Amino acid sequence: MKEVELLAPAKNLETAIAAINSGADAIYIGASEFGARKNAPNSLEDIEILVNYAHKFYVRVHVVINTILNDNELGQAVKLVEKLYNIGVDAIIIQDMGLMKAAIEGKLPPIQIHASTQCDNRTLEKVKFFDNLGVSRVILARELSLDQIDEICQNTECEIETFIHGALCVSYSGQCYLSYANGGRSANRGECAQPCRKKYSLVDENGKIILKDKYLLSLKDFNASESIEKLINFGVKSFKIEGRLKDINYVKNNVLYYNNL
Repeated sequence: MKEVELLAPAKNLETAIAAINSGADAIYIGASEFGARKNAPNSLEDIEILVNYAHKFYVRVHVVINTILNDNELGQAVKLVEKLYNIGVDAIIIQDMGLMKAAIEGKLPPIQIHASTQCDNRTLEKVKFFDNLGVSRVILARELSLDQIDEICQNTECEIETFIHGALCVSYSGQCYLSYANGGRSANRGECAQPCRKKYSLVDENGKIILKDKYLLSLKDFNASESIEKLINFGVKSFKIEGRLKDINYVKNNVLYYNNL
């Protein structure tokens, strides 16, 4: 049996501990800043408590630093990574290429680097690019087919992480500017207002209303439970549950469900 990882989301310390107690192999959580879910920050003190608890049960802790940074923030992000490394965090999940460059140049401590799904990892070429840079893991886009995931796994050396449950976006992660265009809140800065979850009307060129007040851009949630065995055989290392903004019951129920497949 191949060793795989069930990776659970956590918006806070309480949810993270509940996920561990429910059988998660790893947790991903936001720090105080630079996370793609700005409304789910956590202090270094809470992350340290989490790390100490998680490591008692051989559970890994991954911290997301997956927004695009400006020049003034890069130095702050490097210092944050140093602090996370010093408290025992196992990996950081990043999007910004400036932070990636800092890692390549040896300006970051020797912590595992995971290329976030915000990097738009939906082709073999993109995954190979990060593989050649030396990242430990690439997190694939949620939209990929089983055949595409298989092709990527067979032609790369780094670990592959794929989503198995949760919300889907109508746009590609890291490439959506709808929220920014509508109201100045950028998904790449952790501030997505989720305009795709609102109701819209479909009107043709003659002004005829075809559909009125429907969720035209909001996709159904994702559930890959029937494909887990295939994904394991492909070589996927980590199975990710989406939902850093979801409540504690969602996290516990999904971890328990997938842990018992």
